Amino acid sequence: MSQQRQLSHKTMAKVLTHMCMSLDGFVAQPDDNPAELFDWYWSGDVNVPSPQEGMSFSVDPRSAPMLQELTSGCGALVTGRRLFDQTDGWGDNHPAGAPVVVVTHRPPPEDAEERFPRTTFTGGVVEAIATAKEIAGDKFVTIASADVIQQALNLGLVDELCISQVPVLFGAGIRYFGELVGGHVLLEDPIVVEGIRALHLRYAVRR
Repeated sequence: MSQQRQLSHKTMAKVLTHMCMSLDGFVAQPDDNPAELFDWYWSGDVNVPSPQEGMSFSVDPRSAPMLQELTSGCGALVTGRRLFDQTDGWGDNHPAGAPVVVVTHRPPPEDAEERFPRTTFTGGVVEAIATAKEIAGDKFVTIASADVIQQALNLGLVDELCISQVPVLFGAGIRYFGELVGGHVLLEDPIVVEGIRALHLRYAVRR
């Protein structure tokens, strides 16, 4: 069952995406393995703590402020059911430290209320993002699922795209941006951070 929450009627939480992407547009191999895409998280000597016990990042000095902002500023994270199941719900403690909202058409695990008290299960993307905005309060919502990102873009629900572009070519796999409908999505000029083993790009979605 979805976790019960008291929702207010006003929210201004920004919705952004962040995923690591190969130069040819993939966020994972066909078997869901991210391979080299996460190497930059441990390619430097600046420690960025994670709320997840026993885990921290070690990135280069230019990547550190960006990563710190994306983790500490995240008030809720939206993901799909497949990733949730693959990670076992991150033990109800995602590395970003934020509560998780899962988009799923299947019932939650039977023990979800006991094992995942900070996780909310919703039946669709619109509901998930609305719920995540309420949870996030004055922080932002991050979408961390390629399929959910594609649907949210098609629905006009995304405010900013964040891409950590890694210097590798996959050739095949799961795309960050797959089947978009309804024409082009125009973006503003990027904010660019040149990190080690990743080029970080942030694009506001043009309204």
